[in-house]
This record gives sequence, C-alpha cells and structure tokens, in this order.
Amino acid sequence: MKHISILPLYDATIHSIDSAYQLFNRVNDFMRYQGRPALYEVSIVGDRKETVLSGGVYRVTADKTIDEIQKTDIIILPLLCGGFDKAIEQNQVYTDWIVKQRAVAEIVCLCSGSFYLASTGLLDGKKCAVHWGALRDFQNRFPNVISVGDQIITDEDGIYTCAGNFSYLSLLIYIIEKHAGRETAILAAKMFQIEMDRKTQAPFAILTANKMHGDHNILEVQTWIETNPREPFTIDSICEKFSFGKRTFERRFKKLTGNSLLEYAQRVRVEQVKRELESSRKTINEIVQQAGYNDVDAFRRLFKKYTTLTPFEYRKKYNPGE
Repeated sequence: MKHISILPLYDATIHSIDSAYQLFNRVNDFMRYQGRPALYEVSIVGDRKETVLSGGVYRVTADKTIDEIQKTDIIILPLLCGGFDKAIEQNQVYTDWIVKQRAVAEIVCLCSGSFYLASTGLLDGKKCAVHWGALRDFQNRFPNVISVGDQIITDEDGIYTCAGNFSYLSLLIYIIEKHAGRETAILAAKMFQIEMDRKTQAPFAILTANKMHGDHNILEVQTWIETNPREPFTIDSICEKFSFGKRTFERRFKKLTGNSLLEYAQRVRVEQVKRELESSRKTINEIVQQAGYNDVDAFRRLFKKYTTLTPFEYRKKYNPGE
C-alpha cells in the first residue's frame, strides 16, 4: 500500500486539497468493489494540526504532522492562490522534510504549487509544466528549471507537474493510471467526469506579450503591430519606419518579447481571429481575410500551429451557438 501525504500548504486552494483526497480514496473504493486490497493510505499531513486557508474561510485539520511521518511514498503539493513570494516564505517549514522524503518519495505538484517546489531546488534541471499565463514570471524566478509552457503534464524522475488551474485533475488521473492501470484510471475519469489524455495547453493559451521590459522602442513596435494587424510589413520596413538598425533590433525584439517580429505579428493575428470565432457569425473565410490573410488554407495551418485546432474546431469548441 502506498502512503500519500497531501500537504495543506499555506495559501493553497481547498478544492485542490480535497480533490486529491477524494480521488485517491475513491480508487480504494474501486479496488474493494473488485475484491482487491486498497492501493493507497491517504493522509493530510501538515506542519501543525490545523491550517487556516483563504483568510480564515477554511480550516484544514491534519491527520498527522510532518514530524510524525518518517517515510511516505507520494507527496501531493496543492495549487497555490497566487501570492507566490509570501507563500514560498510561509511554506519553507515543509522544505527540509520534503527534501528528505524525496530520496524515496514521488512528488505530485498541482499547477502553481510548482512555484513553491521550484524554490526548494528539487526542480533544478528538470522540466516543469507552467500555466501559459504564469510562464514568464516562473522563468524569471527559476531560470535553472526547464519551464514548459505548452504541455499539460510533465513526468520526470518521479516528479510530476501540471499546468492550469484545473488541469491538476488530469494529472491525478495520470498518476492513478501509473499506479493502478489504465482500466482503473478510465473508471475514475468516468466517475468524476474528468477528461483524459490532454497533452497541450495550446487551445487555451492567450497571447500575453511582455510589455514590462522597459524598452520604449520595442514597445512602440509592439503597439503598432497590435493596432495595425492587417498592415503588411517587412523587417526592413519596420526598421526604416522606426529608424532602427536591423541586426540589433531583431535580436533585441526576440529577447524581450520571446518571439521574432514575424511570430509576434502572426500571434497577434491569430488572437484576433480567435476572438472573432468566439463571438462572430461571419464565415471563417471572412474572418481570416479580415485579419489580413488572403490564403485561407495557409492561415489554417498557421492557426493550428499555435492552437493545435483548426479554425472550425476552435469555433465549435468556444462558440457552441454556431
């Protein structure tokens, strides 16, 4: 039987703690129904007997404290609310225990719990799935971690991470499949109505361009592209328009925005088309041409590159009234 320690981290969300607790206990129920022994012993393990969450809205009572657990097999780190500096500081009380347990334990990190896990050094040199909206912040804080902004789940050397607020449910199903097999994972997914086998964040991602870099010239170009998405341009014409040296400008633009000039313009146009697909009754051809693309087939390929969906699939997903 595997012992699971769910840590009620300070600033954690109650739903991520309870979801993990319920899912693993229900797997035990499934096992019993089949005449098989329970797979997990699930405990809430805190640094003290009671932890206050959400400003006192919730109180979590621990089954045991970390001082009472000499060995555990799986550590669950729940999702954090978002005040990462304070949360990292408050949760340092768990760090020595987690690092010690890591010698034998797997670590399952739910979404933004990775900000705390990365602070322990255990993610250095490893891949970590990060929500697309928090990716830049995470990269700036933890440059030694291989942050991944496109995958839903990473699985590396017994450390599992996931990206996105509720994608942690997919990660929990993934863990159940590793421990109990595909059949049990499918049963759990069906019982809790959780989508299995999601691989990418791309259909959910929104372009969150870095505009806090402090470079007025680069910001001026970003603003121009965003306010003139249909305007054709070349790198030469941009450099001439804004009086930039081409070689220096290209390198600096990519460093500060994370995209080449062409990629940035493409992503701005894809975002424009996504908004239209979500709300407009225009045909896909009309929307694509309105974004400045005459070759609709070429744009479909571009759209799928950034979202993993075709424009038709995207509209069907986010504009069900169509």
